[in-house]
Amino acid sequence: MKKSIVLFLSCLLIVTSLTVLPGCQQGKVVLNVYNWGQYINPDLLTKFEKETGIKINLELFETNEHMLAKLEAGGSPYDVVFPSDYVIEEMIKKDMLYKIDFNNIPNFKYVGDRFKNLNYDPTNEYSVPYFWGTLGILYNSEMVDEEVDSWDILWDEKYAGQILMLDSMRDTIGVALKKLGYSVNETDPAKLEEAKNLLIKQRPLVNGYYVDEITDMMINGDAAIALNWSGAAMDIYWEGAEHIKYVVPKEGANLWFDCMVIPKTSQHKAEAERFINFMLDPENAYLNSEYVGYASPVTTVFERLMQENPEVAEMDAYNPSEEILDKCEVFIDLGDKRPLYNQIWTEIKVD
Repeated sequence: MKKSIVLFLSCLLIVTSLTVLPGCQQGKVVLNVYNWGQYINPDLLTKFEKETGIKINLELFETNEHMLAKLEAGGSPYDVVFPSDYVIEEMIKKDMLYKIDFNNIPNFKYVGDRFKNLNYDPTNEYSVPYFWGTLGILYNSEMVDEEVDSWDILWDEKYAGQILMLDSMRDTIGVALKKLGYSVNETDPAKLEEAKNLLIKQRPLVNGYYVDEITDMMINGDAAIALNWSGAAMDIYWEGAEHIKYVVPKEGANLWFDCMVIPKTSQHKAEAERFINFMLDPENAYLNSEYVGYASPVTTVFERLMQENPEVAEMDAYNPSEEILDKCEVFIDLGDKRPLYNQIWTEIKVD
């Protein structure tokens, strides 16, 4: 009896100190994954857990700014995070990310060269591409009978109350800047003031600022026009709502890249790299792209999709032409100008 008690207490003490000896059952590693909403095939999480014995704890964020603020606040031991290009650039500058050991990610060989060594991570040490796409306009062709080719339609009083905008600072301010003929990375205070006033003028026409809700609202006919990302258009297409169209306006837009990174809050770096490698497996990447709707940087995914769904090759939402890409810009880190954007965004959305 005493021996049993001693053995039990020894196990309890050892487990508490995270050291495992024979006779004590080792606890499962839990990977804390921080991702956008509706941005991963849940079946893949189950598959990863079954294959590895590693449990996934998935938490969601709606904007890059929300995600970054939470990481900067501390106290959240995330192992894998899915930020966009300009935020990765900022996180690298702030020494918030581990360098990735690509020896643990052999599936990186399947990533197309066009997605490597980009400006936000020029040495390709801190991030692995996840999805990419464009920013544009979703519109209901049963409610909009005119040609949609310009950002101007988001300010058309004819659609008052039928316009949805993204609750995303860089995207929404970027649209106003493009409409004015400026760069999405503009930092001149006078030009940003113009963009702010343009968006304040638009506010009476806007149904609201949303993120994940936009897809369902467009499918349900709750709005005629919406600012959204290309993957939302593909999601709507897979739902069979072919009357919802997508266009990148002639003035140009944002070309974005979302990636997987390992923040220095991670307590399980090797397991995080195993998860990233799993997501780059061609079969897994295909299932993920098919489910989420966004374009994958894994080249075999596009090739397979073209075989199984050749009509997708003609869709700008999934396969934008070089003409479209040439008029798009990638967001860059704003540096010390970010507070100016934050202030403008607050003034735009204030009641």
